[in-house]
Amino acid sequence: MAERRAFLLRIDPALHDQLQRWAADDLRSLNGQVEYLLRKALAEAGRLKVPAPDRAPPAE
Repeated sequence: MAERRAFLLRIDPALHDQLQRWAADDLRSLNGQVEYLLRKALAEAGRLKVPAPDRAPPAE
C-alpha cells in the first residue's frame, strides 16, 4: 500500500458537520470523503497524474 501523509486541516465547524454528514451518506470516513473530493476536483481540473488506487481502468 502507498505511504500516506498526515496534515492538519482547520475548517469551519459548519463545513465540518456538512462533510461528516455527506461522508456518512456515502458510507465513507470523513478523511476518505475529503480525499475522494480532492481527487475528483483534481481529475476534473486535469491535474490528476495518477489514477486513484481504488479504481480499476475502464473496460474496453
